[in-house]
Amino acid sequence: METATLTETKQFFILYKPKDIVSGDFYYALSHKHQGSKKEIFYMSAADCTGHGVPGALMSMMAVSKLNESIIEKNLIHPNEILDSVRKGIIASLNPEGSEEESKDGMDCVLCAFDFEDMKMEFAAANNPLWVVRNGEFIVFQPDKMPVGKSPKEDNAFTLQTFDLKKGDIIYMFTDGYADQFGGEKGKKFKYKQLQDLLLANCSKSMEQQKQILDKTINDWRGNLEQVDDILLIGVKI
Repeated sequence: METATLTETKQFFILYKPKDIVSGDFYYALSHKHQGSKKEIFYMSAADCTGHGVPGALMSMMAVSKLNESIIEKNLIHPNEILDSVRKGIIASLNPEGSEEESKDGMDCVLCAFDFEDMKMEFAAANNPLWVVRNGEFIVFQPDKMPVGKSPKEDNAFTLQTFDLKKGDIIYMFTDGYADQFGGEKGKKFKYKQLQDLLLANCSKSMEQQKQILDKTINDWRGNLEQVDDILLIGVKI
């Protein structure tokens, strides 16, 4: 029996709203069979690079390149090892030997590795949390409080977190743009608690309906105010 892929089942959504034409936020998806393995692993990430517009987009291109290099060329499997490798690559690229100015550009992200065959998920999180809704309840996984880039904690390894998946689980990964959007009657931030409540209230709907509701909600919230940051929110239903 063949396992249906994520794209075949359409059990996901990607809400992607760049602030400008190009974006510092990016989503990454790769189905990869590692050397020496018979198993296909599906990698997915929601990432927020320093800046938005053209500078953010250039950082995004570098980050995607380092992700591909770490997974495909270096044959790294686990998300924490991949983020460690990407961080080293970003720091080395932005701070060549002899450079006088130190660049602290990098990214915040969640990187998941789905094993749909064994119903397991591994992930590593840099500054942004990962949320799972199971049977109408929230499970929150906290991130490592450090970016994928130069920082006082750059020598600390990222933490590998694991989760046994169940049919019907919904995994949400996101950047800070949605929660940080100003709006409403008092022009305040949307905030994460309100986002959690919104997701929980609509988690029984189809992924496409959820995306439409999230899009309409943030547009209504923003009203005539400017979009303050790139917005990215991904939902994956198992």
